[in-house]
Order: sequence, then C-alpha cells, then structure tokens
Amino acid sequence: MIELLAPMPLSSWAGTKETLHRYVQVVGKIRLSASPRRNHWWNVPFHLTGRGITSRPMGLVDGNPIFTIDFDFVGHDLVVHRLDGETVSFPLAGRSVASFYHQTLGALGALGITVHIDHPHPFDLPDSARPFQDDTEHAAYDPAQVTRYWQLLSQVNLILEEFAGGFSGKVSPVHHFWHTFDLSHTRFSDRRIDQPTDVDPVTREAYSREVISFGFWFGDASMPEPAFYSYTAPEPAGITDGRLRPDAALWTPRGSSHLAVLPLGAIQDSPDRRGTVLDFYESAYRAGATRAGWDIDRLTCPHGITDPQLAPSMASTGSATR
Repeated sequence: MIELLAPMPLSSWAGTKETLHRYVQVVGKIRLSASPRRNHWWNVPFHLTGRGITSRPMGLVDGNPIFTIDFDFVGHDLVVHRLDGETVSFPLAGRSVASFYHQTLGALGALGITVHIDHPHPFDLPDSARPFQDDTEHAAYDPAQVTRYWQLLSQVNLILEEFAGGFSGKVSPVHHFWHTFDLSHTRFSDRRIDQPTDVDPVTREAYSREVISFGFWFGDASMPEPAFYSYTAPEPAGITDGRLRPDAALWTPRGSSHLAVLPLGAIQDSPDRRGTVLDFYESAYRAGATRAGWDIDRLTCPHGITDPQLAPSMASTGSATR
C-alpha cells in the first residue's frame, strides 16, 4: 500500500522538479494553442490519469487531427496518440528540456500534427527569457521521484474532488495547472469583478468573477515546502480573523492579500490526514465566504447531493436506490 499524503520535501527532488516543470510547460503551451477556449482558462490545465497526466483530446479546431499527449509516470514516456490509433512515444529520462522540446515536436510531426506555440519560453520561471529549444541546463530526471509526485498528486486530486462535492454553485474541475505546477479547484460566486485596465489578460480572465480557490503545490523558491492552500479573490476585509483548522494552518501574506496555508509536513502526525486536509479547506472556505457575503447554507451540498428529499437516504447509503 502507498502511504497517504507522505512527506515529499522539495529538497529531495528540486532538480527533477525544475526539469519536469518545463517539460509540462512545453506540452501545456501546445494544449493552449490546440484546444478550444474555455472560461477562466479551463481548457489549459492537465487532468490526472491512471498512469500520469493528460492533455486531454485536442486538435480539430486548429485544423489538426484529434490528438492527445500523455505523460506516463509509471513507464516514464511521453506518448502522443492520434484518434485513429496511431501512436508515437519516447522516454522522458536522460534528456534536457531542449531535447524534450525537439522530440515532442518531432513526435507530433510524425503523426501529421503541426502546432504553433506563440511564445516557446518558460512562463513565470527564472529563465523565462530563454527558449525551450536552448535549455540544455535542466536535464535532471529521477523516475522514482516523478512517480512519487504523480502518486501524491493523485491522492490530493481525490481529496479535492471530495471537497468539491460539498458545493452546489459554479465550480472548476480539479485540474493541474502547468504554469504554477499546482493542483487546484475553484468555487465561484455570481459577482462580476471589474479588473483595472492594466491587469494582464491571464489574470483578467482567471479572476473575472469572485472566487475562493483551493489547491496544493510542491513548493518553490518563495515557499520551499509542499503545502495545501486557499485564497479568496478579491480578498474581503478581515479574512485573517477567520480561524483556520488545524492549529498548524496559518495565514501568510501574498502581495497585498493572504494565503491560507497548511504545510504537508504539518499533518504527518495526524491520525486522519485526509480528514485534516478536508477540514482545512472547509475552514478556509468559511473564512472567505462568510466575509464576502456568500449564502453558505444555500450553496451547501452535503455528500454531493442537492435534492433535500434524497439527501438523508443517499447520505446514509452512499448511493441511489436502483
């Protein structure tokens, strides 16, 4: 059995993470170019699979055949599938970002797929001025650590799916964003947010409505440890007065606002790690939703059930009568 939410210090795989993050950004930018647009950029992230992460089917709208790009983190291959069953793959280990970039475009070309990447550079990373095709620096790839990343990601994915079931309003999928390398899920209100004119288009679309977001990241230079997080945008006054659970959770400044943060390492002694994370997300949600004036009772959806007549019987049995 694989331990649930086991520690994964950033220091144990920092080099591999930096390489993998750039691999994922290459494919993410292909997804951005070859998929139909969705509100709040929901077309862009990856989703989890039984062996890794997937771009999901794309093409067609851009004139390409329908295709999918999958990262296999068990066999450690990149696999490009075309709808007719043709497949091209290559190993992930032992190659630089430059090699990965060229091999990925070559695999697409072998299947008759041509994708134009508008800006083939890393997004919001220290080397964002360097094209992918020139990055021979990042080449570390520890297969065991990459598999561990996918396993932890999969565990958090299901916890976020469970948490998502408790809200009946507009919500995002649980998805893996390649630009920040985090797994996230977002709840929305109907309140439209008028952003300042100088706000960049990525932010404008992501936060065009009032949101409370929840997620998990693996750590970076600004916070060098894996952590669960939540934030409310725009942030209502007094949010840091909201009590977070468990006691190890804290509010931490993020620019002019705050993140609710629960380090992965802080839950290792909990007898119920899953329950502790769910409780953290719920406490962060209530801190933001209460102060933003959301109708919490109306939006509550216990056990993923919206019908009040069905709720008592389905909650007790876990399924509908068939």
